Amino acid sequence: MDSLTNHKINTISQNKTWLFVPATRIDRVDKAFASGADAIIVDLEDAVAKKDKAEARDALKNYYDEQYEAQNYRPIWVRINKAGSEEFFKDIVLCQQMPKLAGVLLAKAERAEDIESIHQLTGLPVIALIESAVGLYQIDSMAKAVGLTAFSYGFLDLCNDLQVQVGTPAADIIANQIRYQLILTSKVHQLSPPIDTIYPDFKDEVGLGDRVQLWSQMGMAGMLCIHPKQVASVQQALQPTTKALEFAKRVIEEYERSGQAVFEVDGEMIDAPVIERSRQLLDR
Repeated sequence: MDSLTNHKINTISQNKTWLFVPATRIDRVDKAFASGADAIIVDLEDAVAKKDKAEARDALKNYYDEQYEAQNYRPIWVRINKAGSEEFFKDIVLCQQMPKLAGVLLAKAERAEDIESIHQLTGLPVIALIESAVGLYQIDSMAKAVGLTAFSYGFLDLCNDLQVQVGTPAADIIANQIRYQLILTSKVHQLSPPIDTIYPDFKDEVGLGDRVQLWSQMGMAGMLCIHPKQVASVQQALQPTTKALEFAKRVIEEYERSGQAVFEVDGEMIDAPVIERSRQLLDR
């Protein structure tokens, strides 16, 4: 893996909040950045009706040109339509005209060839959105694609395809299985950790906080957001507790003081994995 690819992957893994903005409401991009989101995704797919696709592409191109000419441009991501569709090819042409994009999210990803084609045609990094049973089945193949930097997934689409009833304990089991598969595959193929799916109820801060705790504890990199209000909630939920930070600090201080590989802190036996976890927590 070359240094440029490593840099892009490391940059993506630092993004914790990924906020969608419909391309039909391009005026909301500046407000999205003002929310404090780490990455902004302009959506050309599900958030745009078929009859509005052309107008949405024009709006995005105009925004890009105006911001770039005024030297106010901040890199944005673009979610494009499914590979092979009529809209997909038009989206690719548009992305070729915007070389300073942060990258592309491929909706309903299913084939490594599509990811590599996007990367070759645009020169941009690609995040693959897994939204079908076929896509989930093919993640190991897609993980090898040149240009892929991370996976995310659309859980509602997956549930529809797998005939899983949303909002049930069974759905929770399936969701965690999907997370596990994406985490493991991403690690093996040296991709950025995957990005968790949206939390649909943007008014449910408690539920959102619980979801953030779940995916962050599992080792995922960030989360897709559908409303600016979710950004602050995700960021707050990711903050480690004072107790956890103090314990990690004592572990590192004792390790550096004693130089021992195994020692005790607060009645807990400390060894290499605990030391490494403490370093990661303090670095974050």
